[in-house]
Amino acid sequence: MNFIKSLFFAFFVILIALATSCITSEKLTYLQYSGLTADTVVKTFQSQDYQVQPFDNLYIKVVTPDPQWSEMFNMVKSSETTANVSEQSADLISYSVDKDGRIDFPFTGKFEVSGKSISNIKNELEVLLKGYVTDASVTVKMINNYISIIGEVSKPGKYLIYKERLNIFQALAMAGDLGEYSDRQKIQIIRQIDSTTVVKEFSLIDRSILTSEYYYVMPNDVIYAEPMKGRFFQMNAFPYGVVLSVITTFILLLNVLQN
Repeated sequence: MNFIKSLFFAFFVILIALATSCITSEKLTYLQYSGLTADTVVKTFQSQDYQVQPFDNLYIKVVTPDPQWSEMFNMVKSSETTANVSEQSADLISYSVDKDGRIDFPFTGKFEVSGKSISNIKNELEVLLKGYVTDASVTVKMINNYISIIGEVSKPGKYLIYKERLNIFQALAMAGDLGEYSDRQKIQIIRQIDSTTVVKEFSLIDRSILTSEYYYVMPNDVIYAEPMKGRFFQMNAFPYGVVLSVITTFILLLNVLQN
């Protein structure tokens, strides 16, 4: 009888292991209502414009009625494109923001850009250039923008971003979405704000992420997807053949003992 009890205990342990290795839909579903109805409208967070920081790269293009004046300010000729800029070549075709938050702009000397939005820099440069040339039109863009996505995702890596408003779901889509065993309730963003590093943890299961200031990612953000606890109990790696053999053997032994 003790042997039969031991077999029953082993069988019970196997059933528990199978049950705990299952991942329910509640753990995988994004943006759950949490008591809200499907008709509830949740307003997303209104993201602020990115503030330029030291060591960023700014592409600045000046267009004037006289092409010769334009070429004096532009680091890239009008016939060239920045579409295929690499991380290594970004410094050659852009203005690098120094550690003091300034760029060295032709004729104007050191120009403060740190802590300003792209639109503010554009407007200030247009005003500044009026002292040198009339009817100057300025285009300012961030280039060499990357985010890093690591942890339990399909394709971890460093990704170049082109949009100024990229939300967390669009960012994760670039990495092939979260892995099956990613803990969607513990996603972290590591963000550099001036000289401070901020780490924010949030849940993608709760719709409150839509109202969070971290709903939109920023250049240089690091997104970390934490794996679930007990990840070693992966369903696709579970030894089903061994389990079925044990169960079959258990049934046969039980029939023999009963007979």
